Amino acid sequence: MSNLTDMEIFARVVSAGSMSAAGREMNLSPAVVSKRIRRLEEKLGTRLLQRTTRQIAMTEAGQGFYERVVAIIASVEEAESFVSRGSARARGSLKVAVPTSFGRLHIAPHLGNFLTANPDLTVNLDLSDDFVDIVGDGYDLAIRIAELSDSSLVARKLSPVHRVLCASPSYIARYGMPETIEDLSEHVTLASTNQDPWRLAGPDGIETVRTRAPVKTNSNEVIRECLLAGVGIALRSTWDVGPELREGKLQMLLPHYRASRDVGLYAVYPSRQFLPAKVRVFIDFLAGLYGSEPYWDAGLEDWLRLPSRAKAG
Repeated sequence: MSNLTDMEIFARVVSAGSMSAAGREMNLSPAVVSKRIRRLEEKLGTRLLQRTTRQIAMTEAGQGFYERVVAIIASVEEAESFVSRGSARARGSLKVAVPTSFGRLHIAPHLGNFLTANPDLTVNLDLSDDFVDIVGDGYDLAIRIAELSDSSLVARKLSPVHRVLCASPSYIARYGMPETIEDLSEHVTLASTNQDPWRLAGPDGIETVRTRAPVKTNSNEVIRECLLAGVGIALRSTWDVGPELREGKLQMLLPHYRASRDVGLYAVYPSRQFLPAKVRVFIDFLAGLYGSEPYWDAGLEDWLRLPSRAKAG
């Protein structure tokens, strides 16, 4: 069997993106890291990494080997944790990818309580609205707001996500209230580039609405600010605009149309037989924090119970 430390170095090189960065993380010189990778390749009889002056890339064999190494290292960590501290004890570093706005609003404020309960754990929180490569980029898990399709990853639903059409009172005062889904074509409709078009469930099934606005952006936070400034109508999650809806700064529109109910908040992580304690306790913490009736929907329950009356099929 290949030496476990060599496999750990290989995994760290992949996740860090370079041998020098991996060396800094592991307190090893780049020369030592390079030597250990060569030794591992020689033992396996295949090249794992393609090296250039600026970056490294995995070969096809390297990709498959990396996925298995990550699972092996996770299993070893789980075994050590079970023996030395008990299976419920989390330790080490947890690398998590989280959507930018959601991480800022609903994860960062709660990290203090989580870290107090898990003093041997550190959290590397990476905020991004892109769908990261969990395995390839070395993440322990990712938080995603999406309709999840079949994949090799494991997903646990943490909470429902309700997305509603809304606008500011100033926008409605200037341009009027849309009465039908067709009326939206006469309004400014705001969406980031990765949320266009809208798929709305309504009385006649799924309706697809192409947005039209003088603002083009890949930032959901920019869309949110434009919405509050009265630029147009937007489709927003209640976790994002719940306070503004309760305070009257935004008003819900077309209550029988809403985004797909298949969209949810998920914790997604690589499929592995033994889930590391650090991943499990973080997922359990978030599931307990949000649940089937998340706190951000408080005060909006009557509207959210209103059926969309969408036809089946």
